Amino acid sequence: MTPSPELKRRDESRFPLRVQERLDNVTMWKVHVGPSQLSVELSSCQLMISAIAPRPIAFMSTLSPDGTPNLRETTESRGKSKEERVEQGKEQSKEERAESREQRLAPTLTPNPQLAPMSYFNMVSHNPPTIMVSIQSDPKSPEGLKDTSRNVLSTRQFCCSIISETFVEAANYTSIDAPPDVSEWDLSGLTPRQSELVKPPHVAESAFSMECELSHAHELRRDDGVLSNTVVFGRVKRIHAKEFLFDPEDPMKVVLERLRPVTRLGGLGYGRVTEMFDLPRPVWDKVKDTPEVRAALNGR
Repeated sequence: MTPSPELKRRDESRFPLRVQERLDNVTMWKVHVGPSQLSVELSSCQLMISAIAPRPIAFMSTLSPDGTPNLRETTESRGKSKEERVEQGKEQSKEERAESREQRLAPTLTPNPQLAPMSYFNMVSHNPPTIMVSIQSDPKSPEGLKDTSRNVLSTRQFCCSIISETFVEAANYTSIDAPPDVSEWDLSGLTPRQSELVKPPHVAESAFSMECELSHAHELRRDDGVLSNTVVFGRVKRIHAKEFLFDPEDPMKVVLERLRPVTRLGGLGYGRVTEMFDLPRPVWDKVKDTPEVRAALNGR
């Protein structure tokens, strides 16, 4: 049931002013914002994020394109006895021994995983299954990109997990302004779970995660040409959902009371999904001859 089931499309007892009278009454409008005011980044941000709410949060996990160096033995030399390695060295030429030594000492690149929450996020298509995330720029970076943007553009892969109330504190800790070589996974204590089709892991604590491949990206720039956001569109390749989420009568429907997702509001505010209602869409063939519809179309 809706909060006001007795209120239909227009009810003069609840809204005594006619529509045009309400629109003409300028004293009812709190703020007028024009293009010049919207160019002020802070004011437009606060105004929009506090009004365009609630917003879902994308918990994005990515891997760096180059990784971090990790010195280790080569696979070929591991497991051989000292005598075997000496004998192998005798059979090699000077150049081959030098090349072998360089290979043993060369750093093995281990991808550095990144994890960050993004509140400019939503689903944009179910066929093909596609999500969108808008990632803000980093003014401290030479190219203006945050680690997440750089990783997605370079590897063309990422995972997106839904944040639930049960681990929202840990998820919030990943928004820390740590340097690129610091792992948000370690700081938050969250668990990376190996993905199946993409390299970045997804969050094991999340009951719903998506493995994504980059479809395309779009840059958003301010009027002065400075990069403000990188919008990435991800094709969902694999979904991981825990069994307890689903409605027994509808196996493809997630019960929100079980997922308990958190949403982003204005300022430092977060929202909980605590109540919902069903509202069927009107069907033209069923309502076209009703008195309410006829009166509305005939201007009463």
